[in-house]
Amino acid sequence: MFRWTLHGNGRTVDADTIVAPEERLSWPLTVGIGAQHVVAMFGATFLVPVITGFPPSTTLLFSGLGTMLFLLITRNRMPSYLGSSFAFIAPITASTQADSMEAALGGVLVTGVLLALLGLLVQRVGTAWIGALMPPVVMGSIVALIGLNLVPTAYQENFSKAPVTAAITLCAVILCTALFKGILGRVSILVGVIVGYLVAVARGEVDFTPFNEAAWLGLPEFHHPEFNLGLIPIFLPVIVVLLAENVGHVTSVGTMTGRDLKPLVGRTLFADGLATTISAGFGGSPTTTYGENIGVMSATRVYSTAAYWVAGIVAVLLSLSPKVGALINTIPAGVLGGVTFVLYGLIAIIGFRMWVDGRVDFSSPKNQLTAGVALVIAIADLHWELGDFAFTGIALGTLAALVIYHGMSWIGRYTGTDNEVSGLQDPGRSAHDAAGRA
Repeated sequence: MFRWTLHGNGRTVDADTIVAPEERLSWPLTVGIGAQHVVAMFGATFLVPVITGFPPSTTLLFSGLGTMLFLLITRNRMPSYLGSSFAFIAPITASTQADSMEAALGGVLVTGVLLALLGLLVQRVGTAWIGALMPPVVMGSIVALIGLNLVPTAYQENFSKAPVTAAITLCAVILCTALFKGILGRVSILVGVIVGYLVAVARGEVDFTPFNEAAWLGLPEFHHPEFNLGLIPIFLPVIVVLLAENVGHVTSVGTMTGRDLKPLVGRTLFADGLATTISAGFGGSPTTTYGENIGVMSATRVYSTAAYWVAGIVAVLLSLSPKVGALINTIPAGVLGGVTFVLYGLIAIIGFRMWVDGRVDFSSPKNQLTAGVALVIAIADLHWELGDFAFTGIALGTLAALVIYHGMSWIGRYTGTDNEVSGLQDPGRSAHDAAGRA
């Protein structure tokens, strides 16, 4: 389990080879690559607790512990880092405003348990049923509507409070992504935060009092969940996002390493759910597998799980310094506004990309209505209270996507009016192919 074969001479990676998950480079190089993974995950991981009000040090602690737990459950066969999940921001914010942070933790914990159970189900019966329940038009709509639902909050709570700093931060992220490749381009969010933070300091928008008063060493701040059943439905759509992220990341790593890792999807879902459950039990943010770290592996061609053990250990060590958490908490609203504009937009784009990858035919009224109604409900953030249960735009939009798609499919089959042809080529792709031939 904890033995890795030395790759080649331990110092170099040939252009036509990769360092496999069960291999490693020399330990100094492995530690260095592990440090790169910490940098790659840090920008996005600490933003979730800052935005939601959760303690950053606690999030770092359970991010590191969750990553090591993930590696154990997947038997070191799936290299991945578990960072904070942005998909939870909307339900956490809504739950905190409606009740308390402890109630939000309760919703996160229940979601983690359900995801872990879903992982056990997938491990037993496979993933075919997922595509039947949520074809690309449905899954893409659900992912996209979560990102779009968050944008008004990002503007009202952060961007509008310091628009100059927010705009500079946003521009810094875009320029870093455009100008740099490799690791620097992949941590553009972190670079944008640093640039925006320096601007905020110069403009007198940062209060260093909490940082100055914090101790150098100490345990993170712990909180425990409370359960408000009326808020649970707000969290359920997030499971779809986590499912899509896990399947997508397993597929990506499998493609890059030349291995069939799909049998591990059940284990990754179970590990992610368990890590989220444990984190929520003590006040940490929910977790998910991180595309940023997959990008680091792609750039370095090092897929060694040993580097992720290093990253997990470093995250735990950082969490034991209250100074680190206090410094993170000094990030002002303007900086958060700039980066959340990017991040929430990217969540929506992931959903749109699912439509493209799934070649969704939007000449079909069924697909048009499934996506259109779901997105409008989420953007308008409709609310509906049914007894003790509260349904927000995300929950209602998710429900609408599922009901409209499967309802119209059933009606079409029953009446014989469903003229959608299976495998119909996407019109946009047809145009692209025609242009290529020309």
